Parts: sequence; structure tokens; C-alpha cells
Amino acid sequence: MLSMMKYRGVVAACGLAAGMDLPASVAPFILRGVTLVGIDSVMCPKPDRLEAWARLASDLDLGQLEKMTTELPFDDVIETASKFIDGTVRGRIVIPVNP
Repeated sequence: MLSMMKYRGVVAACGLAAGMDLPASVAPFILRGVTLVGIDSVMCPKPDRLEAWARLASDLDLGQLEKMTTELPFDDVIETASKFIDGTVRGRIVIPVNP
């Protein structure tokens, strides 16, 4: 993704789901002026959080969010996990645990 950023683009990093490493080249940052912005959801001041939630409520197109969200039954978790590993999942997968 970094190699495809436009000039002066911004990348937001949050979650650390896969670990603390950032396997990337510095080239996009130097050659294209790309900025890496960390998202601190733990120590973020409450006024900033309230503003972020307000922006999500007003700016987020729920129709687009629904288009990229698929709900699957719990029984499909194992089959779907292999699709994640293969890199074929696009959008968001929701597995309700209390149907």
C-alpha cells in the first residue's frame, strides 16, 4: 500500500494486530513525502474522541459501509479464515456470536 501512495499522502497506523514491526521501505516517505500518522486510541483526550465520533456520524456513508460488509454464520469461521490467509477477503466480515 505504501508503494502506491500519491505524493504527500497520509497513512494512518492503528491496531498493532500483527505486531510492532513495519516491514516497509523509507522510499515512499522520502520520495513522495508520505506521512505516517499513529492513531492513539488509548490516551486520546476525550474532546478529540467526541469530535472523531461526531465526524464518523456525519461523514461516514453507511450505504458504502454496508456494501463492503458481509455477515456470515459462526459455522463458516474456519472456511473463511483460510480466505484471510490466502488474501482473498475484501471488505469486512462480521460473525455474530449471539445469533
